[in-house]
Amino acid sequence: MTVTWEELGWERVAAGVGRVRLPGWDCTAGLVVGAGAVLVIDAGSSLAEGARLRAWAEELGGSRVTHLALTHPHFDHVFGAAAFAGAEVFGAVGADTVPAEELRADAVRNGLDESAATEAADTLVRPRHLVSGEWTLDLGGGRQVLLANVGPGHTAHDLAVLVPGTPGGPGVPASPETVFCGDLVEESGEPQAGPDAMPSHWPAALDRLLELGGEDARYVPGHGAVVGAAFVRAQRDALAARFGVSR
Repeated sequence: MTVTWEELGWERVAAGVGRVRLPGWDCTAGLVVGAGAVLVIDAGSSLAEGARLRAWAEELGGSRVTHLALTHPHFDHVFGAAAFAGAEVFGAVGADTVPAEELRADAVRNGLDESAATEAADTLVRPRHLVSGEWTLDLGGGRQVLLANVGPGHTAHDLAVLVPGTPGGPGVPASPETVFCGDLVEESGEPQAGPDAMPSHWPAALDRLLELGGEDARYVPGHGAVVGAAFVRAQRDALAARFGVSR
């Protein structure tokens, strides 16, 4: 029996593209299904959460997870990465340099069980493929995905994932572009600017997201509901005013 995306708690954003909002920190993880290849975007906040993500992705994708893209090095997005053994792991240049102990301490401060945080830090998987500009992944079946280093902003190492739209055809609706934004965009609360944020660059990173996706794209934030270009633009302007950044 085939399990649907909705039955597993996933939201289908476009054909073969979906996301799930994880409990605890309302962190988003994404999924892009190709022909015999499956990309997961972000890995959750613990090894247990990463294992659940992998099981869901393989159920929905019909194949093992072949690629993992980490949008930025915060514990709620990377601590499940060790559960994706055998996947090719991608991140922005520099994402592999954040100390595991720093991530562990931040996780505990934010309420993750100390033993789970220690386990994840001890087994932390770093990105093998570091994106400095743009990197195109071929997932087969005509599906290509663009990884773009659009930061710094929320952190010094922010990666976005663009899934091109499809034109559709007889009986098949067209799909819009989808942009997975990581925490450069947040819908469920004010964007968080921690000690590793680079506020003076953040508005420019959002300009880059808008250039990638365009006016009709669906933008998937790191936390919260899927939004449109108008929301991203408004958040860009709010951040520029908040941090005194001019165009």
